[in-house]
Amino acid sequence: MTPPVAVSRLSELEDALSVSIRGKTEVLRLSLVCLLAKGHLLIEDVPGVGKTTLAQALARSVRCGFQRLQFTSDMLPSDVIGVTVYNAHTQDFEFKHGPVFTNFLLADEINRATPKTQSALLEAMNELQVTVDGHSYPLAAPFMVMATQNPVEHHGTYPLPESQLDRFLMRLRMGYPDGVSEREILRSATSGVKAGVKPVLAAEEVLELQHWVAQVRVDEAIVDYMMAIVEQTRKHEALSLGVSPRGAQALYRATQALALVEGRDYAIPDDVKRLAVPIFAHRVVINTRVALAQRASDLGDRILEEILTRIEIPL
Repeated sequence: MTPPVAVSRLSELEDALSVSIRGKTEVLRLSLVCLLAKGHLLIEDVPGVGKTTLAQALARSVRCGFQRLQFTSDMLPSDVIGVTVYNAHTQDFEFKHGPVFTNFLLADEINRATPKTQSALLEAMNELQVTVDGHSYPLAAPFMVMATQNPVEHHGTYPLPESQLDRFLMRLRMGYPDGVSEREILRSATSGVKAGVKPVLAAEEVLELQHWVAQVRVDEAIVDYMMAIVEQTRKHEALSLGVSPRGAQALYRATQALALVEGRDYAIPDDVKRLAVPIFAHRVVINTRVALAQRASDLGDRILEEILTRIEIPL
């Protein structure tokens, strides 16, 4: 697959996703960026705006394994990664693989599970393997966790700790659709016609596209721009915790992926500016004084946007 062919295939994939998700071009594009950057996606918004639909559409657009887990408070880690059982016929213990052994794992309402169950995904998301009873089992490639959560309802939920949030390359918010798109959604619902996504890419093609992402050129001036943003998050008076080195690496990979999706073999400063908020906002921790004074779910986004205005954009 050559770069022009890769761009063409990505365009086909984006068109296929737009059949199910109306009026959310930027959200669709950024979800593709997350996939190509070998990252995991956290979709956070109020109920009914299409979080689960987006995750399912992205998974079903690729011909490979897909599992959906509805997280609940009584779910155990073994329900996610699997369990070792005794086989009476062979008189030996054998490992029964859990739903995490797939290519796309949809963790629906992930914050309803207990911290112990949430942590079952940490090794899988970071090292692409699962360790049970001293044995490590590799996961399939590509592998992507797409998790959804409702930021408004707090009854019966367990907020994701910073260490787990840092494993998600990107956090996206769907938002309400515009008037035209919502009209189309209503028309398709009342007509009984349900839009579905047909597979566009094979797993091997996704791996090849991920390979091309690594070939995208990133100029030293753009790397300096990224580092300046990261440094500002660590010094900002309103933040008690800035972006980690893992977060900086995530921005670098996503910048390369966005350039490829946009049809370029080189990154530009606008790629970095466009990605800084969705990649960094869930990684920073707002200090208690500011959080109490300004109770807003998008406070982290606003602080990062303010940081971006402080830093000179390279020419």
